[in-house]
Amino acid sequence: MRVQPVRGTRDFLPQETRLRDYLQEKILHTYIQNGFERILTPALEDVENLDKSEGGENLNLIFKILKRGDKLERAIDEKKYDELSDVGLRYDLTLPLCRYYANNKSNLNLPFKVIQLDRVYRAERPQRGRMREFVQCDIDILGSDSYECEIELIYVMGKTLLAIGMKDFVVHINDRRLHQLLLGKLGFSEEEYETVSITLDKLDKVGLEGVTEELLQKGCSPEAVEGFSRLLVPGEATLERVESLVGDQEAARSLRAIIAASEKLSGGKYKIMYDLSLIRGQGYYTGTVFEITTPDFPGSIAGGGRYNKLIEKFIEEDVPAVGFSIGFERIFSILNEAGYVIPEEKKRIGVIYDAGMITEAILHTESLREKYEVTLFERPKKVGRLINRMQERGLSGFVYADNPEEIRLFETEK
Repeated sequence: MRVQPVRGTRDFLPQETRLRDYLQEKILHTYIQNGFERILTPALEDVENLDKSEGGENLNLIFKILKRGDKLERAIDEKKYDELSDVGLRYDLTLPLCRYYANNKSNLNLPFKVIQLDRVYRAERPQRGRMREFVQCDIDILGSDSYECEIELIYVMGKTLLAIGMKDFVVHINDRRLHQLLLGKLGFSEEEYETVSITLDKLDKVGLEGVTEELLQKGCSPEAVEGFSRLLVPGEATLERVESLVGDQEAARSLRAIIAASEKLSGGKYKIMYDLSLIRGQGYYTGTVFEITTPDFPGSIAGGGRYNKLIEKFIEEDVPAVGFSIGFERIFSILNEAGYVIPEEKKRIGVIYDAGMITEAILHTESLREKYEVTLFERPKKVGRLINRMQERGLSGFVYADNPEEIRLFETEK
């Protein structure tokens, strides 16, 4: 039997789990404090829903679950290999939310401000910041196409990240509608919009030269590629310059309003910037897209956007939607590696009791639990070794059960 967890997943030690619990509770509390409501959905989704969700490259990363019994044998016998699976694990929380709304809309009021904090699964190649099982912390607003929803989401997300100790982060914003208008003005054909966006999404991995080369290899107009490349040079693609190219467009006006309001609401605690290179990989985004980066991590720590057409895949109803998601594993990794200390956490102490006296030990030390987190230890032959182990586990001190008033804190805690 193997003791290691499945590749792309991991075990967490008690001290790591304490930090994870604290961060998730803080995130959830901040979301709720700002008027969002939590729902729960199953980890399993109909595989047809997943396959038709326009999830971009994520569609290649779906964990599919084989049919069972006669259904599986029949599919194999008939060589219908695309029918071997009928269920899959969710790769994000957006598609399950759309299905949830379609199934429960009669019990929901719009706009629906919703929280999802749960595990998702992708058949990734494991690396730092990319796991096969990970937690996402989403907030979404369903039922409104006003750009004021984006303003609210960015504000709440910024507030949440500040609440858990994140600093020096930047909110990057773009709009897919504006992006497509720009591509048209530069000379790309409408049929090329999607492939240009797919290539642009690789900018942080292959650089400007790599993006230019790939677009030329795809047969795009050299003039269009040259004009686009000039805009991708850092500092060149300002919103003002893009507006001068595309003219007076609603997408540009809403983007300007979102940026202005978000800068005011940030109070200078984090930055807001227009980012032409931001496109997001999921095909279901229809308008504004945003990501958050920090110098502490080589990639985004949060992202989202508007997906006005996804709910229509379930019901013949136009329900606009926009959401923002925290990449929890990346946040946890940054703070854990930095030695983050949970603020206002109760100190943990050990209670040492004699064999056969656990009942008395619990009764004698019950009052300590109002101020401390208490762990019971039966007195071993070598008490010194036990005390050293308490320190290694992060306890602040210890007390003997028959003398609960005399708490002995370790030197680092005095």
